[in-house]
Amino acid sequence: MVQAYIFDLDGTLVDSEIIWIDAIADYLRGHEIDFSNKQATQLVYGRSWRDIHADIIHIYPALHMPIEKMEGAVYPYYDAIASQRDILISTSVDLLKRLSSSFPVCIVSGSSRKTIGDAVDLMGINELLRFFLGAEDYTPGKPDPTCYRLAAEKLGLAAESCLVFEDSEAGLNAAKAAGMTCVVLTRSGRPAQDFSFADLVLDDLANFKEEDFS
Repeated sequence: MVQAYIFDLDGTLVDSEIIWIDAIADYLRGHEIDFSNKQATQLVYGRSWRDIHADIIHIYPALHMPIEKMEGAVYPYYDAIASQRDILISTSVDLLKRLSSSFPVCIVSGSSRKTIGDAVDLMGINELLRFFLGAEDYTPGKPDPTCYRLAAEKLGLAAESCLVFEDSEAGLNAAKAAGMTCVVLTRSGRPAQDFSFADLVLDDLANFKEEDFS
């Protein structure tokens, strides 16, 4: 029986992962680096900010800087794109709000705690969350299961009592390796991924039914 729900953030609750891909590509091009959006997708999609930062400074040593400084340098590119869009995935946010009335809910994301906090404020869900975990809270990032094992520990529950909502193959693999049930959200225009290990695949979390996992 499911006793808690864990939500990924980027691509699951907010449509931000595609924006981060464009923002990081723009940031690197701003440093006169020939960097395609395909390369940016491979670098960013489903991965933690800690791992993205590590790869950038490994590939481009001239950009070596602390992770917080690089995040601050990329943010203006992100804000410039995000300010022109409504990034909330409203049906996913509605589901989190609905589930929180009966079950503990939390967010486990590869984004920084600052990014998660900003998104939580935007969604207006701070008081509904038991907690959130970001890139600073665990290592390595998804697809390693450490983040989800830590979440289960903080919830005081066995992994098999937790259900995860994800949108990436890396996140799905992390959740399943942790021993959790995982529902994957697929949306049009996103990179092709292998979701064959998912317990359920939906194109809209409005269609999720708690009774199917009770």
